[in-house]
Amino acid sequence: MEISDNLRLVEANIAAACKRAGRKREEVKLIAVSKTHPVEAIKEAIRCGIRSFGENKVQELKDKLEKLDESLDWHLIGHLQTNKVKYVVGKVSLIHSLESVRLAEALEKEAVKRGVIVDVLVEVNIAGEDTKFGVLPENVEDFIREVAKFEHIRVKGLMTVAPIAEESEENRKYFKNLNKIMVDLNSKNIHNVSMNVLSMGMTGDYETAIEEGATLVRVGTGIFGHRDYSI
Repeated sequence: MEISDNLRLVEANIAAACKRAGRKREEVKLIAVSKTHPVEAIKEAIRCGIRSFGENKVQELKDKLEKLDESLDWHLIGHLQTNKVKYVVGKVSLIHSLESVRLAEALEKEAVKRGVIVDVLVEVNIAGEDTKFGVLPENVEDFIREVAKFEHIRVKGLMTVAPIAEESEENRKYFKNLNKIMVDLNSKNIHNVSMNVLSMGMTGDYETAIEEGATLVRVGTGIFGHRDYSI
């Protein structure tokens, strides 16, 4: 299938999930995850009306930014090392993967240097998997209170990568829990923190994520097809 056909199908699925959940379609933003896919594929998605793209690796993001002069909405969704923050701050609209105070310190330092505010999501390891990055659910409040002290960082919400599951229904409990964590934290009126973004759901489970409150869904394979990891 062509990218245009894939996008029509994804769009129909998002609309249907919103309808089932009694939500408006405009409450959910689709992030096209373009990692490992060539610039030509991104240009095709742009022609189909997509403006928001997600990359996992800083170097790949940097290369694509140099080749695409469009005023696109870029998201860094992968793990960010402290020595790479200079390539990201001021270049992306949202960093989805804040998960350590050390990274927050590096982001703050770079943001001060550039005179910008950095919008971030706190990555939550919602299922407590050893192989995943992220703050454990029971530590999220303390972590956010620490990050809230940085004047040039703005916590916009939470992100999670749910476990790989054969059925998307298996991940419903995790999406529901992440939504609950955000609601609970907002009720505590933490200084400098007002969250309304939930980045959760990928190609295999984004419809379930939308039903449980996702405001950003990260779809790669469902739009661009399977990746070639040899490049």
